Amino acid sequence: MKNKIKYIGLLTCLFLVAVSGCNKDWLTPTPLSIYSPENTFVDKAGFTSALAACAKNLRDEYFGDGSPIISENIFSDISVEGTDDKSGPAQNMDMQIRPDAQLNNPDFNRIGWYWDQEWVGIRLANTIISRIPKATAVSDADKNILLGQAYFFRAFDYYRLTSQFGDVPCPLTEISSAKVDFATVKRDVILTKMKADLEFAVQNVPWVTDKGAVNRGACYHLLAKIDLALGLFDDAITATSAVINNGTFKIVTGRFGVDAANATKNVTWDLHRPDNKAAAANTETLFLVTDRTGSAGSYLFGTTGTQGTRIMRQACPGISIGTNILTPSGKAGASASGGLEIDIMNLYGRGIGRCRSTPYEYKDIWDDAKDLRHDSVSGNYMYMENVRYYAPALKTAADTAYGLRMRLYAGTKLLCTDTLRSWYPWPHYKLYVPDLDNNPMQGGHSDWYVFRLAETYLLRAEAYIWKGDFASATADINVVRTRAKASAYTTSQVTSINAVLDERARELYWEEPRKTELTRIAYIFAKTGKPAPNGKTYSLANFSTDNYFYDRLMDKNIFYKKNFVTPHGDMFKISPYHVLWPIPQAAILGNSGGRINQNIGYSGAELNVPALDKIPE
Repeated sequence: MKNKIKYIGLLTCLFLVAVSGCNKDWLTPTPLSIYSPENTFVDKAGFTSALAACAKNLRDEYFGDGSPIISENIFSDISVEGTDDKSGPAQNMDMQIRPDAQLNNPDFNRIGWYWDQEWVGIRLANTIISRIPKATAVSDADKNILLGQAYFFRAFDYYRLTSQFGDVPCPLTEISSAKVDFATVKRDVILTKMKADLEFAVQNVPWVTDKGAVNRGACYHLLAKIDLALGLFDDAITATSAVINNGTFKIVTGRFGVDAANATKNVTWDLHRPDNKAAAANTETLFLVTDRTGSAGSYLFGTTGTQGTRIMRQACPGISIGTNILTPSGKAGASASGGLEIDIMNLYGRGIGRCRSTPYEYKDIWDDAKDLRHDSVSGNYMYMENVRYYAPALKTAADTAYGLRMRLYAGTKLLCTDTLRSWYPWPHYKLYVPDLDNNPMQGGHSDWYVFRLAETYLLRAEAYIWKGDFASATADINVVRTRAKASAYTTSQVTSINAVLDERARELYWEEPRKTELTRIAYIFAKTGKPAPNGKTYSLANFSTDNYFYDRLMDKNIFYKKNFVTPHGDMFKISPYHVLWPIPQAAILGNSGGRINQNIGYSGAELNVPALDKIPE
């Protein structure tokens, strides 16, 4: 395993350099290295190692300080960037999101990470795909499995790219020398090719594989997303039904795993315990990425190779920041030390409110007090009013607030000086990842869901809604709702895409790439001309100036709707053209022999040429 890990690191470096078109010396074969592609792509183990590199590349979206998934969340209805003591974080998108701006830094945004790393993933998948036919030591059956799994990773990255950036280049073969003449290809052309590849994958990849490896259920799930993106709703129903009806995967409804004997917890808690995500009893997992403490902890990666999720630091409120939270007597009610008798920092983590959820996410979508996903009695969902004043100095000063529950007001006096960053509820069952590396906790190592059967049901429900079959959509949504003990919907409550988007927000927080899915849905409205829940119809002809993505954010995300201003003086603002992210200027300038188009609304779009309606050979 150690040798394979070394090769993964080397290969990733090679691909990063090749994609940027920099030093050609990196592309020169090095016969002295036993980890060169010629020595690795010869047997099943070598190709499996390369597929692990694809998974590792995908995994990093969810891990580390300022993880990339935050950018997906803040370009949506569920979150905003809560950092409010400096300029730079993505809040005023009109000012900060530009092709030549800082696009890959935790203190700004991670748009550039997606652009870079998705191309790394595509390049690696292309190399695997190009070399499989030449691997004489691999059986035909194994070749088809490996090829299908490589198709999955390539399709995954192209699905994300085309929902984040729209029309993009589309190389499909291994690139062994610097290439600077890429051309932009139409989004639907790329997705149609990815659909064909996944249709091969679902015929050849097994239903059951090792945890963390691609299986047929994951391939069908991704195929359904691409079918939806193409407006092929019947095909999406066929793909999702293949997973739901196969029997390999089942919605988990009973208690299981590490805390199963704890009567105060429930199935929602169990589903999101780090040790349970890859457990054999978890029949809901379609595809996950692995990250565990210890050299023998991971099937794919051996040692962890990450900073951990850091999810509590990113998404939990900044309880301990400065003197943001006061007692009724005006003293600091919280402390960065975490407290001694009341160790808040290790109960809930030392949050900084970077990914601050919106009232839509933590209040508006919740319509049943019995819903386990929003239950504060069991501790699944936490409110600031559940947290106790814990600063040690309060006890020393004999302040009577010590140990009492925090309050937002004392009469009319506001006791939180920064409600943006330090006062909002959070889904503790999702965000609590015990952290053995940091004290106070920030969010430790954990496997992480990428695709889960609950989402498969919601994808099928969405396809039914596009077809006007609201009864079938209601039945699928209710599978997810009733597992969480929420009351089943009636058909009269499921009449538009809002029902699916709300349920996705309840079920898939910090799992789904929310911006990607909203943009995909905006494309469907523009492509089909179907009326949106707001009564409007949209068109591809003016997609970047009038789209459902923007209108939904203006309806659901109060920070952007009201142009709230942070304590630092930065405005929350977003525009219709942010439905697509900017192509980084460096990528366009480096492509000196061709033209990569810029998205409408960003500087440089005036130089665009017609996107290709055929993928270049």
